[in-house]
Amino acid sequence: MKTALIGLGMVARTHVRAIAATKGKITLQGVYSRDAGRAATFAKDISSELGIVPKAYATPREIAEDPEIDFVIIATPPNARAEIVQILANSGKHILLEKPIERSSVAAAEIVTSCEAAGIKLGIVFQHRMRASAIKLKALLSNGALGELAVAEILVPWWREQSYYDEPGRGTYARDGGGVLISQAIHTLDLALTFTGPVRKVQAFARTSALHKMESEDFVSAGLEFGNGAAGSLVASTASYPGRAESIALHFTKASVKLESGKLDVDWHDGRQESFGEETATGGGADPMAFTHEWHQKIIERFAQAVAEDSQPVASGRETLAVHRLIDALLESSREERAVTLPAAE
Repeated sequence: MKTALIGLGMVARTHVRAIAATKGKITLQGVYSRDAGRAATFAKDISSELGIVPKAYATPREIAEDPEIDFVIIATPPNARAEIVQILANSGKHILLEKPIERSSVAAAEIVTSCEAAGIKLGIVFQHRMRASAIKLKALLSNGALGELAVAEILVPWWREQSYYDEPGRGTYARDGGGVLISQAIHTLDLALTFTGPVRKVQAFARTSALHKMESEDFVSAGLEFGNGAAGSLVASTASYPGRAESIALHFTKASVKLESGKLDVDWHDGRQESFGEETATGGGADPMAFTHEWHQKIIERFAQAVAEDSQPVASGRETLAVHRLIDALLESSREERAVTLPAAE
């Protein structure tokens, strides 16, 4: 299958490496950037990785009108997506979109609805779902072996240098939609929701620490109440020097599990202990790109399969609206200094 990449920022080369690793299953037909010179240079520079020189498209509409393109990967900042998505959707191009969908749950829902109305597939790049340890935990949950969820602990103790936020627009509401929640913790929150089910109510505290000069939050703590009545806690930060791996600890009636740095530990109430997977870098430190491209590769391959077979992507736009609503509720709770009940899932 053939794809095009729109947006040539920080994560673009991860997508290039992921596509190259498919060994010809998927080909990068071309790239697009608002800066035409940047697109041309990028296309030339990655030729050694791909064995071809992708085309530098002049406009998103040119991609939409290219009959050879099967689907498009969009990796622009969140504020630069709505128009591009609409152009592609109107032409029937399937879309794989880097997280977040948009800057707010309302804007995200508009994109999801427009893609559904156009009859195209919309997948979101939540690559943490493709870790072997996460897939193993889903299997344990599917057969009911762990029992009922009682307590959840979600921790994202990451670090970002001030230079990261010195980039124009980084950490602003106008471009990114916020700070640590929507730009970093969204991955862990989305993954946690696939295990726990929906959150019913939140009480949150969000602040910008003295370690950063930025518009939005770099620290959030919150209490969570899940749909089944389980209790939970969240701490998310990009002010936790030098940065550590995120973790999800879930305590069930028959066992406790901890998912951290690509590894899953299971402590059964009968005394058994099991471990699956292995530790791996996740981009929690000063280098935000210190992670493998393999998870992106699996997301891209599964999206191509969904297009070919007319099946659901790993993380569909409709499904992932849940994490956007959770983030909005957390920020609303902190802003208004009260508990916030989330709207019922659609």
